Amino acid sequence: MTRALPAAASLYDRVSRVIPLIEWPAFSDDIDAILALKRERNAVILAHNYQTPEIFHCVADIVGDSLALARKAMTVEAQVIVLAGVHFMAETAKLLNPDKTVLIPDLGAGCSLADSITAQDVRLMRERYPGVPVVTYVNTSAAVKAESDICCTSGNALAVVKSLGAPRVIMLPDEYLARNIAAQTKVEIIAWTGRCEVHERFTASDIQELREAYPGVTVLAHPECPPEVVAEADFAGSTAAMSDYVGQHKPARVMLMTECSMSDNIAVEHPEIEFVRPCNLCPHMKRITLANIRSALEENRHIVMIDPHVAERARRAVERMLFV
Repeated sequence: MTRALPAAASLYDRVSRVIPLIEWPAFSDDIDAILALKRERNAVILAHNYQTPEIFHCVADIVGDSLALARKAMTVEAQVIVLAGVHFMAETAKLLNPDKTVLIPDLGAGCSLADSITAQDVRLMRERYPGVPVVTYVNTSAAVKAESDICCTSGNALAVVKSLGAPRVIMLPDEYLARNIAAQTKVEIIAWTGRCEVHERFTASDIQELREAYPGVTVLAHPECPPEVVAEADFAGSTAAMSDYVGQHKPARVMLMTECSMSDNIAVEHPEIEFVRPCNLCPHMKRITLANIRSALEENRHIVMIDPHVAERARRAVERMLFV
């Protein structure tokens, strides 16, 4: 094994349960370079819960779900923010930090939900349902957010809907999130037809088969899953809520119906828990790597830019969400 520099070497014990020792030399040089570049450039890395462990646990400064990253982005003092996640997250960080440089390591890190709706679609929905407030999931472009009254995440969607005090609400673009929220409130939810390509593939029969194979397993589902999956699970919540559930309840055996890296990242914190991994991979999240995070810092790429007129309106929708 090539001898790692002290900074990276000191981090391996933390991730040794989820990264084989034989793979570590492929990561250590980039980790050392990134840690040095962050100091040189006065930069921080924000990483979503779906990032791989070598990013999430070894180079990230702030980690969490979309809501946590949005909130913490407002407190960042560094001049450069690297968003280890998908493009709409980088845009949200830029909305909340207009005077800072925000970098996305790969422009191809998109999102099936964000791609499922346009600003024109939102305008047409408003024409069809005049006067009905529009709640837009953060998994959307800045242009879509700009057409919205307020944003939400999977972690605060129900609270956002209730905060409006309206009998009907348009909720875009995740059909399953909208249906799962509708089951928890008397507010009429008007949904769109967008779906997460990761979560829509889970089925209730998947859970039933895994319960037979792993007796006593506790099943946690993300609310972007189909309603029948949520109904079959023991608990449904955002990635942050799932992580909190594991930490508080400490089930002996747990299964997370969400993106693959989520289980690895929680397993680092809970070595005593057995994680069953029936996960689906997000191809967009996996476009972010140590190598392109390093390149982003070395070459100042790719800078996130938002039209000022769009940004102003989108920022209002995001900020309104943060104070619910």
